[in-house]
Amino acid sequence: MKTINGLALVFLGLILVSCSHPGLPLETRNDQRIPSLIDPAATAETQALYRNLFALQGKHILFGHQDSLAYGFHWHAEPDRSDVKDVTGSFPAVYGWDLGHLEKGDSKNLDGVSFDLMREAIKKSFVRGGVTSLSWHLVNPATGGLYNDISRPAVAEILPGGSRHELFKNYLDRLVDFNQTLVVNGVQVPIIFRPWHEHNGEWFWWGRGHATEAEYIELWRFTVRYLRDEKQQHNLIYAFSPDRSRMKLDSLESDYLYAYPGDDYVDVIGFDNYWDLGHPANEASLDEQRKHFVRSLASVSRIARAKGKLAALSEGGAEAIPHAQFWTGHLLKGLEANEDTKRISWVLVWRNATDGGYNGKHHYAPYPGHVSAADFVDFKQSERILFEDELPSLYQQ
Repeated sequence: MKTINGLALVFLGLILVSCSHPGLPLETRNDQRIPSLIDPAATAETQALYRNLFALQGKHILFGHQDSLAYGFHWHAEPDRSDVKDVTGSFPAVYGWDLGHLEKGDSKNLDGVSFDLMREAIKKSFVRGGVTSLSWHLVNPATGGLYNDISRPAVAEILPGGSRHELFKNYLDRLVDFNQTLVVNGVQVPIIFRPWHEHNGEWFWWGRGHATEAEYIELWRFTVRYLRDEKQQHNLIYAFSPDRSRMKLDSLESDYLYAYPGDDYVDVIGFDNYWDLGHPANEASLDEQRKHFVRSLASVSRIARAKGKLAALSEGGAEAIPHAQFWTGHLLKGLEANEDTKRISWVLVWRNATDGGYNGKHHYAPYPGHVSAADFVDFKQSERILFEDELPSLYQQ
């Protein structure tokens, strides 16, 4: 049986109130320095989350799902529902949300999720003990087009001294305004913030080919400095997440560090990997992809360990999950392959668009009756994997 701290979850609301003291100083335990965030003024709960995720390394891996509480394959905006819970009886441990269109002042994000719904879902999941990860598909500030509008380079224009720098700061201010509403009993919800993701690909306006390496690094560093230092947002854990498909296996550890902003600006060594999990453009056999998945996980884990950071599969999965044994035969087997892969802290699969979205197949977690549903239950029952109902109390020092 997996260890379940149910009592801690029951009383979490009371605990949160009592834990609102200033961040504790670093200590030494077993001759190892306690991991520290890049924000020395991080809230006590944010520090606790980071340290507790470190404590779980090598023992357990949290499972996450994008937009899990907003809609499912056959439903939309039903309170406290999730395809993950419909299949397994539990919500995921990690909730992914995206802030795209927040910068425009819209009431819904780019996938039609109400920001009011998102806010309340984040707060409820925090009370239950879950973890929130936020990505941000911003519109192109040079054109007003979507995140994938690469018709005009914009990064140079939004950096300090650029013609659209003030507009960019307005975008960040809208993020700040939203973040400051994520409060439960006086405690600001800790957030894993994953901006400017998949920058080593060419599909986003901030991506490779649309900004120089130096421009991207300064974009990341300015974002951190503005939020942390100028706007005093101390509940953010910053996750770096390039895309696996643009890394070669034999040089993955060096490829990963393209435009890396530096250890003083990153808390999580994440990466997004659909490529080794059955991506249709990957011509390698599934057996080869499984081997490549292990190698890529291990490489990222080693980078994180060398830098004293958390490692995460920050986004990924297999669209439509066509293989009945995907969860235990591909994903779990890769995560459990060796001591390096076991140090991954969480894995987050992408969303389940209602009715499969634009292609009828756009879902990454099973729903009742799905071909992989039974295997997903087996995946949850693994000693390695934690869903929300199995989490220890992550927000206590």
